[in-house]
Amino acid sequence: MITDIASLTFVVELTILVLSAFLGFEVISKVPTMLHTPLMSGTNFIHGIVIVGAIIVLGYADDTFLKVVGFVAMALATANVVGGWFVTDRMLEMFKKRPEPKKESPKP
Repeated sequence: MITDIASLTFVVELTILVLSAFLGFEVISKVPTMLHTPLMSGTNFIHGIVIVGAIIVLGYADDTFLKVVGFVAMALATANVVGGWFVTDRMLEMFKKRPEPKKESPKP
C-alpha cells in the first residue's frame, strides 16, 4: 500500500517536471531577442532562492546523497547568479549616457 502511494507520488512529480520543462521551452522560445537579457536577470534572481533552498537542505542533510545534491545545487546556482550579475551589469552599461567629446574651439 505504501509503495503504491510512493510510486504514484513519483509519477505525479515526474509528470509535473516534464510538463514544466515543455512549458518553459515554449515560453522562452517565444521571447524576442531584445528581451533575453532582462529575462535572464529575472531567472538569476530566482536562482538566489535556489541557493537559500540548498542551504536549508544542507542544514538538514543526514546522508551523503542529500549533502552532495545540496552542494551541487548550491554551487551551480551560485555560478549562475554570479555570471548573471556580470551579464546584467554589462547590459546596463550599454544604456548609460556616454560623455560627449570636448569640442575644440576654432583657431583664428
